Amino acid sequence: MLFINPGRELTTLEIREALIPYLESLLDEHGVFLVDLVESFPNAPVKEKPVAPVTKSQSSVDLKKLKAISRVSEIGPAGKLPPHILYLLELGMDLDQIKGIARRFPSFAYYSLEGKIKPIVEFLLELGVPKSDIPTILNKRPQLCGISLSENIIPTMNFLEDLGVDKKQWAKVIYRFPALLTYSRQKVKTTIDFLYEMGLSAELIGKVLTRCPNIISYSVEDKLRPTAEYFLSLGVDVAVLLHRSPTLFGLSIEANLKPVTEFFYERGYSMEEVGIMLSRYGALYTFSLAENLIPKWEFFLTMDYSKSELVKFPQYFGYSLEERIKPRYALMKECGVRLLLNQLLSLSTGNFDKALNKKIKKLSAGKDPNISSDDLTSEVEQ
Repeated sequence: MLFINPGRELTTLEIREALIPYLESLLDEHGVFLVDLVESFPNAPVKEKPVAPVTKSQSSVDLKKLKAISRVSEIGPAGKLPPHILYLLELGMDLDQIKGIARRFPSFAYYSLEGKIKPIVEFLLELGVPKSDIPTILNKRPQLCGISLSENIIPTMNFLEDLGVDKKQWAKVIYRFPALLTYSRQKVKTTIDFLYEMGLSAELIGKVLTRCPNIISYSVEDKLRPTAEYFLSLGVDVAVLLHRSPTLFGLSIEANLKPVTEFFYERGYSMEEVGIMLSRYGALYTFSLAENLIPKWEFFLTMDYSKSELVKFPQYFGYSLEERIKPRYALMKECGVRLLLNQLLSLSTGNFDKALNKKIKKLSAGKDPNISSDDLTSEVEQ
C-alpha cells in the first residue's frame, strides 16, 4: 500500500512503482489477455481469448511488453509524453502505432531521442527518404534505431555499394526493405556468395539487390538453393531468372511453383516449353491459379490461336481479362482481321488501332492481311 499526504498528487514514478507490482500479479492470473486489455484501454479487447496457462518465460516476455506500452504512453511531470514519443508523433506516427511497435519490440520504448532515434531519422532524410516514409520504415524495422550508424549501417551500405547497389536508389531500397541494413555483413556475404555461385556478375548482383533487397532475408540452404535447383530441373537459366525475377526465389516450391508447373503440364505443354515460358515471363509463377491462370486459359481456348502462341508470349497472363484481352479480341474479330497474340495485347492503343487499320486496308486490297511483328514496334505494357 502506498501512503501519501492528503491533497498531494502522485508523481509518475510513484504511480509506476505502485502500479507495476499490481500489473505483475494480474499478469500471473490472466496471462497474455492482460496485454490486450491494457493496450485497448479504455475499450475492451475486440475478441476474447481463452485463458491459457502462463509459463514463467511467457510471463517475463509479456511483462516487458506491458512496461514498454506503459513507457511510450506515460505522461511526465510537465503533462507531456516522453520527448522521443513527441518527436515520433511530429514525424507523422500515431500513438497506437508506437504502442504496436513497443509490443512487438519492447526495447524501442527505451531508445533515447538524441542518442538513438533522431540520428537514424536524420540519416534517412539525408539519403533522400521523404519524411512521409519515415513512419512506415520505423514501423517495419524499429531495430534500425538500435544499430550503430558508424559501426554497422554505413559500413554495410558501403559494402553493398561496392557490389553495385545504386547510391541514388538507397531511399527506395530502404523503404522497400529497411531490414537490409540490420543484417550482419556475414549474412549479406553468404547471400552474395550464392549469387556469384549461380553465375551473376557483381554488376547484376547490385541490380538484384536494388530491385529486390529482401532476397537477403532468404536462407541460402533452406530457400534459395532448393528453389534454384527446382528451376534448373525445368531447364531454366537460373542466373537470368535471378536477374529478371528475383522475387520468384521467395515463393514456396510446394505451394506456389509446382502447382503452376503442373497446370501447364496438364494442358499438354512439355517441360522445355514451360521452362521457356518461365524464362520469358517469370511473373507467370506469381499468379493465382483460380483467379488468373484458369479463367484466362479458358478464354484463350475460345480465341483462334494455337497453344504455341502462349509459349511465344506468356505475358498474355499478365493482362486484364475484362479490360484488355476480351475487348481487344472482340474488336479484332469485328474487323475481320487477325493479329499475333503479342500484337493484340502489347501494342499501345494508338499502335493497336494502326495495326487494325493496316490489316483492314490489306484485306480490302485483296492482299495477305497478315503482317509481321517486325512491322510495328511492340510496346509491352505489363
